[in-house]
Amino acid sequence: MNLLPLTADGETPVRVLTIAGTDSGGGAGIQADSRTMAMCGVHACVAVAAVTVQNSVGVSAFHEVPPEIVAGQVRSVVGDIGIGAAKTGMLASTAIIEAVTEVCGEMGIGKAGIGKARPIPLLVDPVCASMHGDPLLHASALDALRTSLIPIATIVTPNLDEVRLITGIDVVDDPSARKAAEALHALGAQWSLVKGGHLRTSAESRDLLFDGDKFLEFTSPRIDTGNDHGGGDTLGAAIVCALANGYSVPAAVEFGKGWVTRCLQAAYDLGAGHGPVSPLWRLTEGPLSSP
Repeated sequence: MNLLPLTADGETPVRVLTIAGTDSGGGAGIQADSRTMAMCGVHACVAVAAVTVQNSVGVSAFHEVPPEIVAGQVRSVVGDIGIGAAKTGMLASTAIIEAVTEVCGEMGIGKAGIGKARPIPLLVDPVCASMHGDPLLHASALDALRTSLIPIATIVTPNLDEVRLITGIDVVDDPSARKAAEALHALGAQWSLVKGGHLRTSAESRDLLFDGDKFLEFTSPRIDTGNDHGGGDTLGAAIVCALANGYSVPAAVEFGKGWVTRCLQAAYDLGAGHGPVSPLWRLTEGPLSSP
């Protein structure tokens, strides 16, 4: 797998922004995003949307950050530091989703950046629940995802449970995955990615990317591990790092798929539940190569 280039000492690296919730157990959310971004040689900026009470077993509570504070973090970072790409994760409520949608439009992020000299890609990971099934989004906020945030996305990346909640389609095979990708794209995203990691019907993990015209399939060996906490966040973070480095959406998805597969191979036990996927393998393997 080709990796993203590092900057020289003292040189300002590419910057990206994650707008998401925290994970007090350190396996997912902003913590997972920041780990991958650092290992990809990218400077991570954050806008905290929610604080979770979470460990390897599950999420017992969460606290929402006021919407104006979430939007203020985005405005402050983009206006001063500048970013090459952004992603969203856990946004918790309708009010936060609407605030994020508005500030992205204001700052030229996502489809609002189209036509500008340096458009800022936006990856929307529509986080609805933890891997344990604990809710991370108020049910009333699903409509805001569909009508406000997904329509401005460069790429939307739900897992299969999120696909079902957003589109009503239960993905069980390739035809239903294609139908789901079409339904997601119809909501307004430029690209839709249906992740097949949870569809354990073959020895391969298949993700399906759709741009309204053509389907592209990305496959990787299925890694036999129960330590897959933060896999979706890690995939999304790797994709935005590649987008910020100038990759096309298909090339960024290919990079992200390879990255998260390697992180699954390096996953480790943590606590009594599911351990996290780990980008820390990057620390033990030689210098980064250019793409």
